[in-house]
Amino acid sequence: MAKWVLGLTGGIGSGKSLASDCLASAGVDIVDADLCARDVVAAGSPALAAIVARFGDDLLDAQGNLQRRRLRSIIFADAEQRHWLEALLHPRIRDGLLHALAASTSAYTVLVSPLLFESGQAALCQRTLLIDAPESLQLTRTLARDGGDVAQVQAIIASQWSRQQRCAAADDILLNDGSCAALEDQLMTLHQHYLEAAAHVR
Repeated sequence: MAKWVLGLTGGIGSGKSLASDCLASAGVDIVDADLCARDVVAAGSPALAAIVARFGDDLLDAQGNLQRRRLRSIIFADAEQRHWLEALLHPRIRDGLLHALAASTSAYTVLVSPLLFESGQAALCQRTLLIDAPESLQLTRTLARDGGDVAQVQAIIASQWSRQQRCAAADDILLNDGSCAALEDQLMTLHQHYLEAAAHVR
């Protein structure tokens, strides 16, 4: 496994992707929990079969792939269904993350996960970084990016840890309520600290 791992998290629409892209451009390997989650429900996978058995095959498109938006509308309307899905997927996602972290070769590795704290994935990390943003801004950004309806985005925000909980748990916090350039400048300062911390464990 990578010797020094930074956990990068934030609520939906906070700017996690911008931050991870910035670190990737600086030569840091990125392990993305969302991409891993897509892999574990790929067409023909055991996890997808279990999801279809529970919710019906109308969740599949013509090619046998999961229609993620349709599933999202179900689980964010019913907490019991969301908890069932998390119990199914989180152990499989964790296994995938461990495999990806083991393959990393950069000075340190970033584990990007919207549920870093909620899922227990923070235990895989030496330090955690929260990209923070006001909920009103999260909502505006998510609707501009993905479309959808306000109620569903609000339900997703409500299902995640609150802003206060994440701020209390994170080692480092960057407020992303301004320009992309401002966030990147702050991030590059932290990047130098992370390089130094990682160098001490090699």
